[in-house]
Amino acid sequence: MPQEHQEHAARIAEFRDKVLYKLTYSVGKDPEHAFTHDWFEAVALATRDYLVDDWMGNTRRMYASGTKRVYYLSLEFLIGRLLLDNLSNLGLLEVAREALAGLDVDIDQIRQLEPDAALGNGGLGRLAACFMESMATLGVAAHGYGIRYEHGLFRQAIVDGWQQEQTESWLDFGNPWEFERPEVSYLIGFGGSVSAIPGEGEPRHFWHWAEGVRAVAYDTPIAGWRGNSVNTLRLWRARAEGELHLERFNAGDHVGAVEEEARAEAISRVLYPADSTEAGQELRLRQEYFFVSASLQDLMRRHLKQHGDLDLLPQKAAIQLNDTHPAIAVAELMRILVDVHAVPWSRAWQLTVGTLAYTNHTLLPEALETWSAGLMERMLPRHMQIIYLINAEHIDSLRARDIHDFELLRAVSLIEEDQGRRVRMGNLAFLGSHSVNGVSALHTELMRKTVFSHLHALYPQRINSKTNGITFRRWLFQANPRLTALLVEQLGEELLDRPDELLVNLRADADKSALRKRFAEQRQLAKLSLCSLVQDRIGLQLDPSALFDVQVKRIHEYKRQLLNLLHTVALYQAMRDEPTTAWVPRVKILAGKAAASYQQAKLVIKLANDIARTINHDPTLRGQLKVVFLPNYNVSLAEQIIPAADLSEQISTAGMEASGTSNMKFALNGALTIGTLDGANVEMLERIGDEHMFIFGLNARQVEMRRQEGPVAGEVAISASPRLHEVLQAIRSGVFSPDDPARYTGLVDSLIWNDHFMVCADFDAYWQAQAEVEERWRDPRQWWRSALMNCAGTGWFSSDRTIREYAREIWGVLE
Repeated sequence: MPQEHQEHAARIAEFRDKVLYKLTYSVGKDPEHAFTHDWFEAVALATRDYLVDDWMGNTRRMYASGTKRVYYLSLEFLIGRLLLDNLSNLGLLEVAREALAGLDVDIDQIRQLEPDAALGNGGLGRLAACFMESMATLGVAAHGYGIRYEHGLFRQAIVDGWQQEQTESWLDFGNPWEFERPEVSYLIGFGGSVSAIPGEGEPRHFWHWAEGVRAVAYDTPIAGWRGNSVNTLRLWRARAEGELHLERFNAGDHVGAVEEEARAEAISRVLYPADSTEAGQELRLRQEYFFVSASLQDLMRRHLKQHGDLDLLPQKAAIQLNDTHPAIAVAELMRILVDVHAVPWSRAWQLTVGTLAYTNHTLLPEALETWSAGLMERMLPRHMQIIYLINAEHIDSLRARDIHDFELLRAVSLIEEDQGRRVRMGNLAFLGSHSVNGVSALHTELMRKTVFSHLHALYPQRINSKTNGITFRRWLFQANPRLTALLVEQLGEELLDRPDELLVNLRADADKSALRKRFAEQRQLAKLSLCSLVQDRIGLQLDPSALFDVQVKRIHEYKRQLLNLLHTVALYQAMRDEPTTAWVPRVKILAGKAAASYQQAKLVIKLANDIARTINHDPTLRGQLKVVFLPNYNVSLAEQIIPAADLSEQISTAGMEASGTSNMKFALNGALTIGTLDGANVEMLERIGDEHMFIFGLNARQVEMRRQEGPVAGEVAISASPRLHEVLQAIRSGVFSPDDPARYTGLVDSLIWNDHFMVCADFDAYWQAQAEVEERWRDPRQWWRSALMNCAGTGWFSSDRTIREYAREIWGVLE
């Protein structure tokens, strides 16, 4: 037997032995009586052992070299299932498959038992996960910091067409990837009062907490491609500082005895608790401060242990704030430096700004968090003092520059006073960071012109652009192994290590009929798999030869799922009116969750399900149009949908989507994009080519110009479009809601009187773009050529490229 085969056989035997050992001594099961989940846990634990070897070695190297570390603070890490991710990145996937086959265990069966870690909501959390994997792949010494949510985001159920939020119990069987670190814990304070400590020089302050909550660390190793390095995702769980009040419990006050424990542990219970109430707002603030304080205390401990000199903090640590959720880090780092370590204020501010960097992910005012000054003063009294002082010194410095414009000073203040005093967390993050980046070229340009226009004028070098990216290891190699095999055969094995460089070479082969045919064949197999999933989950049979038209993302008015639904109704009406026309068979696939308190978004979900029920049961269509709303959208479901998509819907109102990453995932897998000139669609158009995308509608400048004229009424567009008028009349009159004909009256009226998201304004252009989609679909040669060109044009949208830019231009950790 050749040595290579001997080594491979030895690796298979080694892996099999590790799995059997874990099954016996960690899971406590005999192979003959083990259930499928027992095998999953044993395989995960065996894989984790391989990770740990590289993890420990990587940690030792980081300490020995004294290298600068990156700390990525994010309220979300949507990491998805990790079994295949880790096996693939460690180069063990085929070894594991063969080892388990020898034990009569199907790896594809046991992988389905792994729950999705419910640690994120959408693009923000998925981006953080991609970035963690890319940092490990590129050898960037990094720690991710977040919250270990016990339940995370809710599980979405669809009951009679309505979204219902159910508890997501992803930790019911434990998490085999994590290591609890009970010895790594920090006290986090809330409430109380602040007293000044007299002494020479600047006064020092002592914060007398009213409540202490303990943050306990849980570490998950994150492996890079080929196991290049393994970094740490450290998540914090909240525990009560005090013990159970046993005396009260024994006296019969069973609830009161555990009240303190329940209040503390609520912090890490659920991701994004509804903030429509004062109690919900308080919990959100507690969550944000809890994880920021624990993370900063932890990294400061590590820095002082290794380097011993706080003046080296900006040279040895880079802290990236992923959106405004961790913005309280500005005040907390100042508190730690000034109050705990007695660093003079001015020097502490230099260190803070030199260490922190801020990524803005949205231009929506409601997402640029503000907190009432009253809530902040009650929950974080010392931080409010620090924020007031930062603000005062900021305003004083502007006046010293002879800037006295009252409106300008109001605009750049950290305190908003128009409707009660509120703290502007976006402004705080901007002032406290040396770098503020947008996540696409258009988004960055709009940041400079809109939400941060005044601050940009004062600090013109601070804002920069870092267009988002995705990890091809997850969204191509794992999600679409058939396409990966085809691309490797066409472009060579090096594609697996340098896809961002080599995918572009696919353009030269796009005219080869044999390649187009094989590309179409792998798509058809993916569609068959998705058809089976849809049949299993909602009992609907689909035609795999139909055009799969897909929009899967968080449900929000600006993402315009409503525009997609209006087109669906228009298509339905046209098919019924013109039954002799040779229509292109189409399947509309939608998925996504609406925030629990976002009633308009939940109404859109109901409308989607009402439309689906009507269309799917109409025999006159002869199956030419089907509508699917798949519940509980998550990473694992995305991995099954994206390889099967023919058309990718990226139709947000221009100027409102910061970047998007699903647009990149779909294009990477060869789906054609129908979309607006919004977010990263603009850069995709440049790199893929306008002849291979379907761009329509108003651009960001045109949208803004219309809004500046006042509320945008949709009635003008409706009166000019008989098709749109007929669609809205059908919805308004109860055609799709016979049980409650008035259900969508308010929804339609809102479009008529204030078409804020330009749904009516863009409808006719969208209809025309969809007609062009059908025309292209009828020409397989052109469609599959465009599909190949989409795949070829996405290499630049790798998260490896994005992280290189962060590392070189913001963090200073790569040459």
